[in-house]
Amino acid sequence: MPLSRAAAQGPSRVEVSLTNAVGGQRGAPLVRSMHIFSDRDIREMLHSGFPARLHYRLELWGASGFFDDLKRQIEWDVIVRYNPLKRRYTATRIEGDRVTALGSFDSLDPVEELLSHPTQPAFAVPEGHDKYYYNLVLDVQMLSVSDLDEVERWLKGDVAPAVRGQKSPGTALGQGAKTFITKLLGGQDKHYEARSKVFRPR
Repeated sequence: MPLSRAAAQGPSRVEVSLTNAVGGQRGAPLVRSMHIFSDRDIREMLHSGFPARLHYRLELWGASGFFDDLKRQIEWDVIVRYNPLKRRYTATRIEGDRVTALGSFDSLDPVEELLSHPTQPAFAVPEGHDKYYYNLVLDVQMLSVSDLDEVERWLKGDVAPAVRGQKSPGTALGQGAKTFITKLLGGQDKHYEARSKVFRPR
């Protein structure tokens, strides 16, 4: 299977940078991930009907003490699927109990472009003059067949189990992580990390 145009332009990686100062305050994070689907195993599994789960974790660390201190973090997922009948890719973002369709595409190139566009998560910028930095973690996992029903329910907006208190909507996919077929990715998930520059909010 040939590489997509975007995937052929560089190695897989993630970046986290800082926005320019606004109103005297700076430090809002901008995140992006590039060439994630340059991996041939991921592309082949997508075409075999296995959705890709991109699990993002953005951490804010304090760097003013003797040891760095984790202040807060947020997590979200992007699910990418391929429909062989329609020959279309779909991308969906899941954050907490919110499910957002990101679009339907005829190739992986626009999916890569979507992921590589800098986005600003809803993350509260710290106050004061202490030093901080962001750490961005991305784990790419292929969902197993036993997880497909769970994905289908989420993409259709079925959050009834969470509403009834049977499970937390933010961890519904995470609880199924034990059933992921990691051996099909060479025994390991794809893991990426990036760290921002150290900054002071004011």
